[in-house]
Amino acid sequence: MHRASTLIASLSLLTSAGTALAHAQLESASPAVGSTVRKAPSQVSLSFTQKLEKSFSSIEVSGPGGRVDQGGASVSGARMSVGLKALSPGTYHVHWHALSVDTHKTEGSFAFTVGK
Repeated sequence: MHRASTLIASLSLLTSAGTALAHAQLESASPAVGSTVRKAPSQVSLSFTQKLEKSFSSIEVSGPGGRVDQGGASVSGARMSVGLKALSPGTYHVHWHALSVDTHKTEGSFAFTVGK
């Protein structure tokens, strides 16, 4: 019985350590990655798997006419968002940079479409 308890405790520690060492990965986005929305959003909001460093994390959103974000991403814990100018129908590209509190950098991009 003692051996089983030790094994379970060891596995728990390994699982916890793996989570702590992981980079901040994009967990979800609003608007969703690759989605088509009927109503133009007023912001892009991203959720990550780890807390972010505010000073080194950013979002840029561009569309048919160039940049449409209002600059200056807001970061709170593991969430990052940026306000948007009024969007017309079209495809918009989101590019993000994130620095997690464990000092690992990640970045990525995706698109969403505002329908007619």
